[in-house]
Amino acid sequence: MLGSSLRILVVGAGIAGLAAARALRLAGFRPEVVDKLPASTVAGAGIYLPGNATRALRALDLDAPVRPCGEVVTRQRFLDARGRPLCEVDLATLWEGVGECRALPRADLHRVMLSGAGGAVRHQTEVTCVEVVAGDSAKVQFADGSNAEYDLVIGADGRRSSVRVMAALGSAAVPVGQVMYRSVVTGGPKISEWTAVLGKRAAFVVMPMGAGRLFCYADEAGSAAPPDPIARVREVFDDFGGPVPAVLDAIEKVQVAVTDEVEIGSWSRGPVLLVGDAAHATAPTLAQGAAMALEDAVVLANSLRGAASVSDALDEYERRRRPRTRWVLERTRDRDRLRDVAPALRDPLLRKRGGAIFADHYKALVEPH
Repeated sequence: MLGSSLRILVVGAGIAGLAAARALRLAGFRPEVVDKLPASTVAGAGIYLPGNATRALRALDLDAPVRPCGEVVTRQRFLDARGRPLCEVDLATLWEGVGECRALPRADLHRVMLSGAGGAVRHQTEVTCVEVVAGDSAKVQFADGSNAEYDLVIGADGRRSSVRVMAALGSAAVPVGQVMYRSVVTGGPKISEWTAVLGKRAAFVVMPMGAGRLFCYADEAGSAAPPDPIARVREVFDDFGGPVPAVLDAIEKVQVAVTDEVEIGSWSRGPVLLVGDAAHATAPTLAQGAAMALEDAVVLANSLRGAASVSDALDEYERRRRPRTRWVLERTRDRDRLRDVAPALRDPLLRKRGGAIFADHYKALVEPH
């Protein structure tokens, strides 16, 4: 059995990396965590956690400190571009026995995860080279010229992972033809439910985040980030109905990104493993990025705790996680394709069967990870 003397390095102190560090410490290991960014870097905008994310937080014993943050969301409402009802999903029923759905500031979740990691993060520490040594250890070189050897290196450095490239596990993430906008709005309309307004190859989602704040994210078909995100959001969604006009009146700052996904043949090479978005990033349509990272952490720690070797643990981990992350990728693509159907065809379908269609996208995720 693997013991606490196992030398483990986690590269990346975002949600995936901090969750991995937390899970490993709970399992009796003592990982090191490094991140190339300064400690003063603050995670922006908000985040929506479906029920399976809450279940994973509970397994990490972090659900209690997250509970005071943000606001519980119990229902999803889908509207057409003019603001007329399409369908609803009862989230409390969908995730019954699993966990609450919650919208909260990303910075609040990061703060909880950082505290829960259980050890100091070495910020402004960049990994410049990862070399597999004799198949059972990895030599890591840092930007300051120092180096160290580890029994396990975990690349938790996001969809643009440098560990993925250095370990020859895959190249750059692939754009999916979607531009995403995120914002936190105060002083906007009073909204009590997760609400999506669906237009022609574009969608605007808004949800309550507590303390009078709204978390908004919107997307449109495209391949390049505009130079003025606020102006572009107002241009694209100017004729949308529902809560969108009032939100646009209150919006002050918008983050923009070109959406991409990661799909690679293997998540590990020797003792180097990718987790979270570094291994299986998708478009944010199902809001499963954080949930998958949290589940990854729980399963990885369980696999290591019960394995005779790191190699056996990584094989077990990937065997357990591949089908689930594949489901998320396929359902994400399904929902994006549905969004891109002409409204004249899509909207009547959603009025008839939309609640069942959207709930079905999470069906497999209600089961334990």
